[in-house]
Amino acid sequence: MAETSETPARTQDYVERDRACMGPTARIPYYDLVVDHARGALLYDVDGNEYIDLLAAATSANVGHSHPAVVEAICGQAQKVIQCSPAYFYHAPEVELVEKLAAIAPGDTPKKVVFGTSGSDANDAIIKFARAYTGRPYVVSFQGAYHGSTYGSMTLSALSLGMRRKMGPMLPGIYHIPYPDVQRAGVGHLSEQEQAEFFLRPLREMCETYLPADEIACIVMEPIAGDAGIIVPPQAYVDALTAFCRENGILFAVDEINQGMGRTGKWWGIEQFGVEPDLMSVGKSLASGLPLSAIVGKADIMDSLSFPAHIFTTSGNPVCCAAALATIDVIEREGLLARGAELGAYAKERFEDMAARHAIVGGVHGIGLNLGIDIVDPATGEKCALDALKVVYRAFEEGVVIICMAESVLRFQPPLVIEREQLDRALDVLDRVIGEVEAGLVPDSIVPEGKGW
Repeated sequence: MAETSETPARTQDYVERDRACMGPTARIPYYDLVVDHARGALLYDVDGNEYIDLLAAATSANVGHSHPAVVEAICGQAQKVIQCSPAYFYHAPEVELVEKLAAIAPGDTPKKVVFGTSGSDANDAIIKFARAYTGRPYVVSFQGAYHGSTYGSMTLSALSLGMRRKMGPMLPGIYHIPYPDVQRAGVGHLSEQEQAEFFLRPLREMCETYLPADEIACIVMEPIAGDAGIIVPPQAYVDALTAFCRENGILFAVDEINQGMGRTGKWWGIEQFGVEPDLMSVGKSLASGLPLSAIVGKADIMDSLSFPAHIFTTSGNPVCCAAALATIDVIEREGLLARGAELGAYAKERFEDMAARHAIVGGVHGIGLNLGIDIVDPATGEKCALDALKVVYRAFEEGVVIICMAESVLRFQPPLVIEREQLDRALDVLDRVIGEVEAGLVPDSIVPEGKGW
């Protein structure tokens, strides 16, 4: 359990040294946790405290921390060759991985794959391939989206002023439309078809007034909006949007960096909607957190660019590819897709029970081990960022690692290998802590100034 009286000595030492040399843009400020080692769904800090991890390293550890099979694959490959750039030569793990990703990609259309080093460059690749294949200049994304920190992916994003301020101008030709957040828009009383038309209207109006549909190369969508609060769109909206794309020759691309690799109980979040995308970006848990990303697309689209349009010296690194192959094997061999769906449904029931008993829990949304829990002001029903952070910090004191996003949404995304006992223990802590915050027993001072998103 975490020590609560004061920051332990070793942690304090590391934090002070880091702050002296690390640029402030590189870390979103939460509590001071200095991780020493991790196994499965457990983290251990440099002072020997144990924590249940409900963040999964920002969903880059879907098969858990330091899974033995992944560690073995990394060590075995490192002993053979650490780096062999696929920009010039071939290596076996890369060949095997492109075959595997093409095979598990959604839909039956033949696929091809190109590697990068982060989800950000994979989303840049979506822009590149979409423009090259269609010959069209414009790309449409969504308000509230988070797609990365390179200039292309940052322009696709529309989540935080900190991702724009002092860095303009952004990449030209990128437009944004509202994400279909039914609850926030107050259209829950409408039918799904009416909701779909309500949210599609801004795109239609855009195309009728200033953005010709026949000049749009691509629409990029998170199948479930991650950093906007884990928002699940209506099925009817996804159907209507993809129909609009087909009618107008627009490619439909999905960002699976957060929602892919089993997070929703299927390989890819878009599979929850029965849609085959034209392009798909993958990262985070692809190689269990090692720097590897991929863009997976229909073969004819992926053939539209020649070298060296999307080449990186260390992309498709042999060690990273070996880790990715092991990660995929673990998901398949341990049945983590079904397990994530089962545990996710159980956790959602537990949170819905909390919502029924705690007025500050405004709602629960998501699919699989992939949930957002709204913390609100009971008097108004509006977001309450301070109370959300109080839950986060008080849970940390009790040995549970969780953060909030979209102002006041608890981000619940534990490793898919979390044990049932660990899950119950974490949910019990959150239930108790939420009750304490609701009762006014947690002081505002528990949250240091300037913390959180």
